[in-house]
Amino acid sequence: MKIGINGTGLVQTGSIDLIAKDAQRAADDGFSSYWLAEHPTGGLDAMTVLTVVGLRVPEIELGTAIIPTFPRHPMVLAGQVHTLKNAIGNRFTLGIGLSHETMMKSLGIPFEKPIRHLKEYLSVLVPLLNEGRVNYQGELISCEAQTFFKPEQPTQVVVAALGPQALKVTGRLADGTTLAWVGPRTVREHIKPRLSEAASDAGRAAPRIISTLPVCVTDNEDGVRKLISKTLKMYGELPSYKAMFEREGVKEPGELALVGSTSKVGDLIAELAEAGVTDFAASEFTTNDDERSQTRELLKKLETV
Repeated sequence: MKIGINGTGLVQTGSIDLIAKDAQRAADDGFSSYWLAEHPTGGLDAMTVLTVVGLRVPEIELGTAIIPTFPRHPMVLAGQVHTLKNAIGNRFTLGIGLSHETMMKSLGIPFEKPIRHLKEYLSVLVPLLNEGRVNYQGELISCEAQTFFKPEQPTQVVVAALGPQALKVTGRLADGTTLAWVGPRTVREHIKPRLSEAASDAGRAAPRIISTLPVCVTDNEDGVRKLISKTLKMYGELPSYKAMFEREGVKEPGELALVGSTSKVGDLIAELAEAGVTDFAASEFTTNDDERSQTRELLKKLETV
């Protein structure tokens, strides 16, 4: 399992410079990837930020986790991806997702027929990325277009897929999934089998499973878990994540976090790998310098294994 860093905790700073410095540190520490989310109503464009990051930080894989699909036509998103890759090279992975109905409501965008939307979105997006052209007429999304770019290498597309139908569509049409707030039991019993079956039926390669969870090496496990549950409470209330919490047998975000001693956190990360996770993008949730240092040192050690 590869180890990367998820820098989404810096999105609310609105500072491209801080994010670029964080990505540079991740690259310097030997991590394989750096991921950034885009909040639908936050005003920060993750693709633009990662273009700047890619120009400053060489080699490390960069990816979005995730770009919401409803606000962007797939032609617009494909144009952004081609532009980004033209600037930084072929080391970008596009993570997309439906986001959440409550967040789309804030934008005045209907959250209608989400599975059909996802299927049609990928049916337009993937050919545009990998072939440079598409002619697709769907119920919700249509596109007849040819880009100015001639793709030399395919772009990996991963989807934030949690439910059975979304996993089936993702397995057939994308390269894998990117997960947040999903524990090892759910990956092993729900995510991997459904995703892998759909990919196999479509004649695709084994899918990538990217996982992000809060991580903290600490001697104050109970305190950190309570703080995570308090500050990230909203995630446990969103229907799609709540369903994953129920599958895992937990009630609060702090219960899913990877928190404790060095050996305990190492074992928890190993459990994700055993469940089928191919890439772990750590979201470092630390409260003091000792926790920051110990957490980063463990992750660096695991990346070299």
